[in-house]
Amino acid sequence: MKKNIIYIGLLALTLGVSLVSCNTDRFPETEMSDANFWNTESDVRLAANFFYTTLPGLAETSENWSADAYPNNNGNNISDGSRVAPTGSSDYSYYNIFQANNLIEKAPGVIAKGADATAINRYVGEARFFRAWYYFEMLKRFGGVPIITKTMKIDDPDVFKPRATRDEVLDLIYSDLDYAISVLRTPDQLEAVKEYGRISNTAALAFKARVGLFEGTRAKFHSYGDPQKHLNIAKECAEKVMNSGQHALYSTPTTAANGQKLNDAYYNLFQEVGEGRVNKENIIVRAYGVNVNNNVISHLTQRIYEGNNIVPTNNFVSRYLMADGLPITKSPLFKTPDATMTHADFFKKRDPRMSFTLFKKGDEFIATTNYTIPNPTLQKSGYGIRKYANKNDWTYQRSFIDRPVLRYAEVLLTYAEAVYELTGSISDGDLDKTVNQLRARLPQINIGTDSTPSYVSMTKLSNALVSSNGLDMREEIRRERRIELAYEGFSYWDLIRWKTAEKELPQTLYGSYLFSEYLTKEGGWSKTTPVDNNNYIILQTATLRKFDVNKDYLWPLPTGEIAKNPKIEQNPGW
Repeated sequence: MKKNIIYIGLLALTLGVSLVSCNTDRFPETEMSDANFWNTESDVRLAANFFYTTLPGLAETSENWSADAYPNNNGNNISDGSRVAPTGSSDYSYYNIFQANNLIEKAPGVIAKGADATAINRYVGEARFFRAWYYFEMLKRFGGVPIITKTMKIDDPDVFKPRATRDEVLDLIYSDLDYAISVLRTPDQLEAVKEYGRISNTAALAFKARVGLFEGTRAKFHSYGDPQKHLNIAKECAEKVMNSGQHALYSTPTTAANGQKLNDAYYNLFQEVGEGRVNKENIIVRAYGVNVNNNVISHLTQRIYEGNNIVPTNNFVSRYLMADGLPITKSPLFKTPDATMTHADFFKKRDPRMSFTLFKKGDEFIATTNYTIPNPTLQKSGYGIRKYANKNDWTYQRSFIDRPVLRYAEVLLTYAEAVYELTGSISDGDLDKTVNQLRARLPQINIGTDSTPSYVSMTKLSNALVSSNGLDMREEIRRERRIELAYEGFSYWDLIRWKTAEKELPQTLYGSYLFSEYLTKEGGWSKTTPVDNNNYIILQTATLRKFDVNKDYLWPLPTGEIAKNPKIEQNPGW
């Protein structure tokens, strides 16, 4: 399945890239390595391949910055407000931007030597896509940063440029993405020439929609700039992807012998069976190796998730709806945990994505056993992340499951949110082609008993459901996003752009209900496990968490960079 996907290796790192610190004060020198390079299309392709090694990888632990997850053994200085300005940071780096600028500058010379201009310009499109990506990652963290769009030597005066404004950085990002959209091929065209995995024109469109939604909502709720401009960009770009015919939600429907409609597509999105162009939901992926015998690069996600790095919180898990589409605080289907319930009972009658995202009793786990109850050492919150879990990968201590970096599901959610934030309302028709498409691909849910089952589909989100149950449409659209994209790297940045971090991050973080079976199993949980008055595990109390609204919505620039370049000013409060 993976044989036609891009596997980069280390070759791209040798083509004129000096592996040294690359901040704005100094850039890699390329005279030696560039002298005999940049002659053919294959040279430019090799240079472009480097960018794919910089896509976000696995395992995803940035969720610890939010209230949706917690480091298993230690606190997190971003979410608990204890960090200080660092001397240096890989998050503030122009190394990858330099590589993009270098390809963009050298490409015309390769065309002049006879290379096909259309092909070369596609690689320029990839370089400009990734340059936009790198600037967006810095914009999210720091706000405006110096704009560098050329390669420079140490004596170039532009090395010491001041910070650009947010709007100037965004103008560059949008310009780069527009160019990429104009020259890149469709996913189907890439698949036809066995180049699945390269950035497509719809990938650039979908990413532009992501940028527009982030800035549009951030500007709206932080009260600056032109929110409508960016929200319109998000809506229009998402709609173009939706109308392109190139993407669809991944679906593998079957019917059980008892008539229950099944669909494990959501789970399979994070398994090897959900990879390749057969799955049109994946728009951008971080590709890993093929198998043990063709091990270009692998990851240890399941071992990392079950170790000391990240556990889900009940602050997040409590957001899962019941089968009737209502929150647990409003649904008659929800049963408050008590001494008679088990961990597995807690999953019943809930949105099926809860079972696909978190471990429950009976799930395939490791080579020697299926999942029973949470391990008090490895899953101290009482929850474990099931995404990417595979017992064979656990045994071999390596996994080749690709990471979906941008999925079509995100595009649908971007469209729904942008529509609502533009007008303060959303029609049932728009809900049906976005949020309700996500719910429609889920398996049916048993709202009866094990002995007398009664299967229903997940209730759709509608204006009538919201109004008749005292819900808030904005919160329900946001809930759908957090559930669908759980533990994929979005939760912290959503809190930042919605300006809700000041409310959610300083709260006590909870784990699951301390079920009786946790305490009775040999080698299980301690009876002194800290719990609240409702018997939910306490992970970190609110007294140990803070969020300074005057500074924490932006990250501190590294003090070392400010010392090198006096034109760079620190963010407020740092």
